[in-house]
Amino acid sequence: MSAMPLNSPPDVDPPPETFNIAQHLLAANAARTSKLAFVDGTSTLTYGALDERVRRLAAGLRHLGIKREERVLLLMQDTVDWPVAFLGAIYAGIVPVAVNTLLTADDYAYMLEHSRSQAVLVSGAVLPALKAALTRSDHEVHKVIVSRPIAPLDFGELSFDAFVEAQAPALRPASTSRDDPAFWLYSSGSTGRPKGTVHSQSNPYWTCELYGKRILGLTDQDVCFSAAKLFFAYGLGNALTFPLSVGATVVLMDERPTPEATFNRLTGMPRPTVFFGAPTGFAGMLASPALPARERVALRMASSAGEALPAEIGERWKAHFGVDIVDGIGSTEMLHIFLSNLPGKVHYGTTGWPVPGYEIALRGENGGPVPDGEPGELYIHGPSAAIMYWNNQQKTRDTFQGGWTRSGDKYIQNPDGTYTYAGRSDDMLKVSGIWVSPFEVEASLVQHPAVLEAAVIGVQDAEGLVKTKAFVVLKPDHDASDAELKAFVKDKLAPYKYPRQIKFVAELPKTATGKIQRYKLRDIEKAHS
Repeated sequence: MSAMPLNSPPDVDPPPETFNIAQHLLAANAARTSKLAFVDGTSTLTYGALDERVRRLAAGLRHLGIKREERVLLLMQDTVDWPVAFLGAIYAGIVPVAVNTLLTADDYAYMLEHSRSQAVLVSGAVLPALKAALTRSDHEVHKVIVSRPIAPLDFGELSFDAFVEAQAPALRPASTSRDDPAFWLYSSGSTGRPKGTVHSQSNPYWTCELYGKRILGLTDQDVCFSAAKLFFAYGLGNALTFPLSVGATVVLMDERPTPEATFNRLTGMPRPTVFFGAPTGFAGMLASPALPARERVALRMASSAGEALPAEIGERWKAHFGVDIVDGIGSTEMLHIFLSNLPGKVHYGTTGWPVPGYEIALRGENGGPVPDGEPGELYIHGPSAAIMYWNNQQKTRDTFQGGWTRSGDKYIQNPDGTYTYAGRSDDMLKVSGIWVSPFEVEASLVQHPAVLEAAVIGVQDAEGLVKTKAFVVLKPDHDASDAELKAFVKDKLAPYKYPRQIKFVAELPKTATGKIQRYKLRDIEKAHS
């Protein structure tokens, strides 16, 4: 079937018309003042301290003269200061623009000008990149507030801690509407400038209610740890809105999520009960000689998003740790996951079923439904869709279409109602007149015991016909030949799907979330052709 009927939404009341998501999350934990809310590598924050610091920061931003609906750039690593900055701005009715800490000064200069941010909250480690951006931007920022500075501050820069502690807590939140802009996230498009995705006050409420509580079943007994950072939509739900909506504890990590750094958190105190990762991260962890034994962790569940999870990775994880990886798909535009496997009901190799409260449709190139079993572009209808892309009317109209959000992902619906990922719309390949999913070929390659990662693109042969080419990363101390891998795939898939060319590489180009950037591989091929 190419489209699902509208799901019957769960029995969830909408938020009131006057609604502030920061105040809502703080109020949900008013009776938990002494409970640990956040812990990072050097600091802890109880729910009581979180409430006070959020309200102090809100008062400070107002004192700077920043007005409601004006933006502040949030360029911070994952420490206990991040949720204070994010929630404090929203509490004041100011719009935080959360951005990736791994970008270039040119990227930040663009984001400053595009968002017209009035102030920047920045981690000391990222301050040099911000300073370089400020020299390249025509937009004037009034204040720079530095969390955990690593060098003496320049004139005009403020210490985050001193800034917060100098203020009396704001007595009440801004009287915002549930449809008011609350925050921005920049989408990581495959090409062109990132798009400023504007989310409302109510959007996190819906993702918490429909996914965090009803699918993941999070409770105040959980300890959440996300390898995906807070500036991503996936990480924001995992490590802030979901756990705060139920009173759970969050482990934060400001460093890069290498297998070793991740293991340190999974086996440290407090020990996480729910881990949120991405397929490439799970693959790297399983390949690491430092992989901890099952009895050293306290996991009851793992979650995956970012790219479709190969079945082999999920099965190996389950065999080692005894818990499933619940794979799903979300997007910056929808804020979090709308199609997901279920705890206790995981169909590895698929992305599961529509999350109740969301409707899914698969459409062909003409905009109509696709035949059963055929790949179609995924469209989503649900309550957490973004308001718009800021100052980008054409892209807004292309993506947000009459209540539906166009994802850019290709999927196939299975007879049991699950959906199987078939690649990005611009990654799908037509080989010998037949659609081939790069992900399907990659998922077969990674089942070979010597293969750590693989990425598949289409290349033209001498006759101008599209053939598949695989870029393969081998596991340490493993070896495999071109012919061996081709035969391995031929044994698992239809013969026309095997990669005609294989290139062994040391690493694959990826986004900061771990998504493989196939378009970069295509660009490399074009440059060498």
